[in-house]
Amino acid sequence: MLFDDDGLTLTRGRAIVLILAIFGLGWLCFRIYQPNPARLSLWSGSGTAQGQVVAASAQGQPNILSAFLGPLMGRGNPGELQPQGNPLGAPNTVITQGYGSGTHVPAAVWGAVDLAIDSDGDGEADPQGSWGQPIYATHTGRVKVTTNSWPAGNHIWVTNEAFRTGYAHLQEFAVKDGQIVERGQLIGYMGSSGMSSGPHLDYQIWQMQNGRWVNLNPLDFGALDGT
Repeated sequence: MLFDDDGLTLTRGRAIVLILAIFGLGWLCFRIYQPNPARLSLWSGSGTAQGQVVAASAQGQPNILSAFLGPLMGRGNPGELQPQGNPLGAPNTVITQGYGSGTHVPAAVWGAVDLAIDSDGDGEADPQGSWGQPIYATHTGRVKVTTNSWPAGNHIWVTNEAFRTGYAHLQEFAVKDGQIVERGQLIGYMGSSGMSSGPHLDYQIWQMQNGRWVNLNPLDFGALDGT
């Protein structure tokens, strides 16, 4: 037999029920008043994802795994293998020739977009703002440098097992043949080498599909991000 402070008799069974009731009430209060936690899940999708490895809930909670997974982002990560972003990294980037038009026909062979810089704000490209504009790799890969080619002039391929990107008409290179680069790394400077009427970047994206390279529209991969 158990006794409380008032000397009332409690059976062992009633004591257990009372303890469970107190525990249950405490758990209910905890669930009611605790903040809604972020729900985290490890990404295991295909290479078409835009580099997203960890997803948090829409509650605006901080990603508590970012400090752990941050060092894993980089070479070989599916999100870094896929091209993404503006290779000029400039908000005043403009298109001087679209995908599948002009000299980019047929798109399956010559598909690209021509990019340049609008330095005076009139909505059109201008040479003085475009010459020497830095050009950045849009994904991880190995560099292939070709000088004085035709029609691409000074040209760079950045290639990995899934994608390759082409950067044509460069003025100068900032990388060497065979070098491994990552997304956002400087690789060259805009020029007008090869078959070109003015300084611009001819930017191409290709994907390996069923054993062959297939040309894709760079605009589908954020070629004008930030503009």
